[in-house]
Amino acid sequence: MRGRSLHFNLKTYVDSVMATNNPQTPRSSRFFQWMEDDVPIIDTNESFSDVTFKLFTFVGKAIDAAYTYEQLRTSVAGQTLKPLISKLSEECHHPGVVAALLAARYLFTNDSGVTDSGLNESRALACELVAWQFLTFLSEKELIDYLLYELPERPDASQQSQAAPNGSGEQENETFDETSRLIRSPSGDYGGLRPPKRVSVDNPIGTSASFREDPSGGSRLDLDQSMAGMNALEIAAIADAKKFLSQAPVQKIVEDIWNGDVIFWESLSVHAVKKPRSYNKRVADPFTRLRVPKYQKAFQIAFFISFLVLYYSVLVERNPTHVTATEALLYVWIAAFAYDEFGEIKDAGFMFYQTDFWSLWDIAIIGVSAAFVVIRAIGLLKNSDYITDVAFDTLSLVALFLVPRIFSVMSLNPYFGSLIPVLKEMTKAFCRFLPVIIVLYLGFLTTFTMLARDRMTINDMSWLLIKVFFGSSYLGFDMAVKISPLFGYTLMLIFVCLTNILLITSLVSLVSNSLTEVMAHAREEYLFQYSIYVLESSTSRRLTYFMPPLNLFPLILLRPLRLVLPSEDVRRIRIAVLKATHVPFLALIWAYEKSMRVVFAARPTIAKAPHLTSRPLSGGQFSLGGAQDYARSPMTRRVPPAAIRPATPERADSTTKSASGSADTADLVALVQKLSAQVDGLTAMVAGQQKD
Repeated sequence: MRGRSLHFNLKTYVDSVMATNNPQTPRSSRFFQWMEDDVPIIDTNESFSDVTFKLFTFVGKAIDAAYTYEQLRTSVAGQTLKPLISKLSEECHHPGVVAALLAARYLFTNDSGVTDSGLNESRALACELVAWQFLTFLSEKELIDYLLYELPERPDASQQSQAAPNGSGEQENETFDETSRLIRSPSGDYGGLRPPKRVSVDNPIGTSASFREDPSGGSRLDLDQSMAGMNALEIAAIADAKKFLSQAPVQKIVEDIWNGDVIFWESLSVHAVKKPRSYNKRVADPFTRLRVPKYQKAFQIAFFISFLVLYYSVLVERNPTHVTATEALLYVWIAAFAYDEFGEIKDAGFMFYQTDFWSLWDIAIIGVSAAFVVIRAIGLLKNSDYITDVAFDTLSLVALFLVPRIFSVMSLNPYFGSLIPVLKEMTKAFCRFLPVIIVLYLGFLTTFTMLARDRMTINDMSWLLIKVFFGSSYLGFDMAVKISPLFGYTLMLIFVCLTNILLITSLVSLVSNSLTEVMAHAREEYLFQYSIYVLESSTSRRLTYFMPPLNLFPLILLRPLRLVLPSEDVRRIRIAVLKATHVPFLALIWAYEKSMRVVFAARPTIAKAPHLTSRPLSGGQFSLGGAQDYARSPMTRRVPPAAIRPATPERADSTTKSASGSADTADLVALVQKLSAQVDGLTAMVAGQQKD
């Protein structure tokens, strides 16, 4: 209470200073108007599209000029967002509000209706800033709830028409009269009765925006279907919200997911439900540790190493007459990898799957390997040595993608993780500059070919100009007389100057600029790639995840059982097969965690201070956690002293002293942090007013 009163006093002082420095400016009057009238009211039962539309509209009106993220965060430019942050932190308890802010950011960055790209980018950054500021008011338990809440799927018209007539599935186009209910039951929106359908190849609506008619007559984006099954972190990834993902509260949750401290499955049973929660070793099923991203990536690297060993063995053996045992085993590995990758696309959805840098390499491995299998089969059927040689030559191309894919684990290192976005941006810059090179090259190729039409073929001329372009200028001057005694030297000199001096220099400068821009935000780029690397292993809604090549067992043996057995029986069999086949993996995980506990027990660390929060509780409006998190909730820190009765006076005295000491320490830490933030904000605002 003491910290909160000081917070309000300092807030009043800041407002008075701003009013004194700039009493009647249009910005300050508009600021108070925003605070009183235009901040949207978000109800817990509203649909995700409605919440996103409200936030999208407010931010679009609040930000009317192009600003950088630092200007929005530290200067007067971001003051129009302050009422929204206060309103959300004090009154909003909608579980999808963080996801809605990030979805609004996605809409701003993909909005083609506004010609000013800088303005749209500023509004997108404002959405990230509001989402981050909202997280600072949350406890650790609430961070898990808001960041990992999966958006449910709203039933469409066909599903609603098949619903029971008790009111749980009303049609949107039904006729309303005096007897109709004024408020629809929220169970259809956030009841969780059906598992949400993730954006995938089976749900093409996820890759493009769909519209539905608003009651007022306007057209509004329907995001309930396009982002169904995604959480706030996944939406941040597809929205390219690098500022948001690099913040400390977000990275704390990402790191907990990576290490298995936050899990999505607590048991392996027929009726298990995916729900984010803190890991409790005494309650959770040991086999759920197979879903921890850190262990999944370790087993994936081991699979790639075995894949590479088989790959080299087949190339060295190179039997043209028949398929050997090693080659047959390689086919099994290719099929297992392709099936696992297709499952990831279905589970994660193509929108999120394509954000991973290594997804392109995986698709290339599958494509080239499939081409090898087809060409190899044709060569064996036709008994053609030439086709067989082409097949093995095609297999040789797999190394271009397989070897770098094995070393993808190096992207977890901050240095190498920063190089990956650098390579991406440099590649994009080169591809954007490539059409200029092609147009210039085709013009000179046509001229030189016509001049040397009787002496050189178009193939010879093409390779000659390519060599000249990549630095062999002397070859061009040697062949200039042969091309044309009259125009040869002049045209070749112009071509060399344009390519080796102008184009190459421009390309190097353009790539260097891309390198500089990315390295200026190296930490954000690394954390963005790291977050995607972690999330791609935790987005699957499959309860039973089989490691490749063991994933071929359910494909070949268990999937046909779905035709004759109920789904619960098939799921029970899958769980039994998973536990029987993955015992060695679980043993390795148990040994690793046991050794880590022994190491950390020998080196005790200082306990972290509790995550304090001044945000009002949701009052039980929604809860995604279990009873084990109650001890860490803010409610337990506000228990009155009279409610705790010690057994003895001595124990009471010691308990009171320790409790008061820890409480004073925690209050002091929170007080210092709040004062520092307020002083920084006050300094920035006063500096901005003085500049104005």
